[in-house]
This record gives sequence, structure tokens and C-alpha cells, in this order.
Amino acid sequence: MSSYEAELKAFTVLHRATNAAQEATRKQVLTSNLNLTEFAVLELLYHKGEQPIQMIGKKVLIASSSITYVVDKLEQKGFVSRKSCASDRRVTYATLSDLGKQQIEEIFPAHEQKIAEIFDVLSEQEIQTLTELLKRVGHHAATL
Repeated sequence: MSSYEAELKAFTVLHRATNAAQEATRKQVLTSNLNLTEFAVLELLYHKGEQPIQMIGKKVLIASSSITYVVDKLEQKGFVSRKSCASDRRVTYATLSDLGKQQIEEIFPAHEQKIAEIFDVLSEQEIQTLTELLKRVGHHAATL
């Protein structure tokens, strides 16, 4: 197998593994009547606290043009609220409401369990190695 063929195979395997893992977690998240993006925003706010709306898109890997819509939907559901920044009127924070906190606390354990199931075919050492290798590839790809 040539170097190019090996690289193409690695890329294909990475892509398929990513899709399979995302599909497994997507199915689990959809049982909560949230889409993946809404879940990602709630999970971010739950674990990191209030966030500037402008920064949420970068942290949950969605287009910044979509984040306002997602926050609007979560606000309509009563899961988040907006809070103005006292020192900079251009900045608005999204903050988790009590209902949003309750929602994420109910659904996150199942999500965490699904992720554990996905990786239970690997040892802790293999997971660490995989993480290090994927970071290297990702950082390198970002420079291209």
C-alpha cells in the first residue's frame, strides 16, 4: 500500500468512525426533544457557566450565523435567558435557566453513558494515544 493509499484509508476510517459516533450520540440526544446543537449549547452552559453569545458558536463548532437562532429556540423553551454585559453593551451572555439546568441534568447522564459505550472497546491507554494522535492531525490540518 502506498503512502497516499494509507493516508486515504486513515482519512476514510476517521470520517466513518466520526459519523458513526455522532449518529449514536445524535439518536440518544433526540430522545430529549432537543437537537444536537441545542444540546451542545445547554451542555456548554452547564459545564462552563454563562457565555457570550458571540463565542458559543466557536465552542460548540457551529456557524456564528446560526447561534442566535439556536439561543432564540432555547429561550422560547425556557432553557436559557439572555443577560446584557454591564461593561460592554455589544456583548450579550446566554445563561442557563433553572429549567435548562434541570433538563441538562436529566439528559446528560445518558449522553455520558453513550460516549462511554462508544469507547469501551479501547483501553485507557489506547484512548489517550488516540486523543494525542487526533490532536496532532487536527492541529496540523488547521495550519494548512
